[in-house]
Amino acid sequence: MVGRKAHTPSAEQRKTVEAMSAYGIPQEDIASVIGIDSKTLRKYYSEELAVAKAKANAKVAENLFRKATGDGPQSVSAAIFWLKTRGQWKETNYHEIEANVNSSIYEWITGALETTGGTVEDQPDSVRTASSTGNTGKVASGGADSTMH
Repeated sequence: MVGRKAHTPSAEQRKTVEAMSAYGIPQEDIASVIGIDSKTLRKYYSEELAVAKAKANAKVAENLFRKATGDGPQSVSAAIFWLKTRGQWKETNYHEIEANVNSSIYEWITGALETTGGTVEDQPDSVRTASSTGNTGKVASGGADSTMH
């Protein structure tokens, strides 16, 4: 009984494995292109598989960094992306509301409307009803409904 011939990687195959791995191609597909199984791929090309992802990420990071620190139409987007992922920047969207929880809902709505130049009388019936009855249901604010808790 004759055993299978041992695989001997060529320089071209090593280059192919590293490139495909860098592009994120699954190992099963890489092995198929080379003409071997996945186990043989990992046995003979472990170095190429290990460093390909890091090299690809470094190349992309280098390109992004160059764009983020340069001039041109892509620099703003690249800089924002870089700062969000590497600089821990966050987009914040919040509104501070001060309210006396001991006051009535009517007083709270009236005060909120006064700061925007509106009055309870200018609001839809549902808001006028909620404010006069103390109902803490939906209240219109700036054209959108928000639930008070």
